[in-house]
Amino acid sequence: MFFRREGVRGFALMSPSFIFALLLLAVPIGVIITFSFWTQTYLDIDTTLTLQNYREVFEKPIYGVLLQRSLIVAGSVTFLTVILAYPLAYYVAFHVHQRKALWIFLITIPFWTSYLLRIFAWKLILGYNGVVNTSLMEIGLINEPLDFILYNMNAVILTLSHAWMPFAILPIYVSLQKIDRSYLEAATDLGDGPIRRFLRVTLPLSLPGVLAAMVVVFIPTIGDYVTPKLVGGTDGLMIANMIQVQFGKANNWPLGAALAVTTMVTVTLVATGFVFFAKWLGGRAR
Repeated sequence: MFFRREGVRGFALMSPSFIFALLLLAVPIGVIITFSFWTQTYLDIDTTLTLQNYREVFEKPIYGVLLQRSLIVAGSVTFLTVILAYPLAYYVAFHVHQRKALWIFLITIPFWTSYLLRIFAWKLILGYNGVVNTSLMEIGLINEPLDFILYNMNAVILTLSHAWMPFAILPIYVSLQKIDRSYLEAATDLGDGPIRRFLRVTLPLSLPGVLAAMVVVFIPTIGDYVTPKLVGGTDGLMIANMIQVQFGKANNWPLGAALAVTTMVTVTLVATGFVFFAKWLGGRAR
């Protein structure tokens, strides 16, 4: 009788997934949080609880600069990808009728290529003797190669925007595809033109997909340390690079954990801001 209860059966079905998520997500986060309250010499870890690592994070300007730069880069990448992804997703959802599967296939093709290969491809494109500089010199627009298009924050933003573009297109497309077309017909019958119909019907109904795209792009972008290291130079390094250094060369896991926890809290607050902004925008659109 006990196992016939609906709540018990539901818990039994959910428990394997819950335990799996707990072991692979909650436990590592708990370990990182615990480490952040410890201290470490080069070889020994002092398990006495302390806020020394967090004081160092907030007192040293370098960490604030890197976190601020990471937020700027992640915000810029999120904004750029969503702005560029929305028109393509809109076109596929509303104007492609017979070959949608082909379009989705083409959108996902970048996933077939190694992430590192795509980064190195951008290095070849933006390099001192790369495709961009060579082409501009060939057509006579510049006399010598430009040295500000690689190894800086702009190169990081451009490379990450290309890398995460499919992740922005797909959720927006799904959201647009689910819109009941009768709503658009009703708006047209009530006298709304294309722009007003888009602002009052299409955009508000697609905001869940836009919000999902923003979160999906923002969170992994701010934690990326490979791209800034390869194309960012000293002016493009982000907070994840410092975390990687603390866990690697510096061998200071507690400080790296404190930086990681601080970054996670910041990302959570920003993602929550995205949610409230999307709700506010949806209310204004109506």
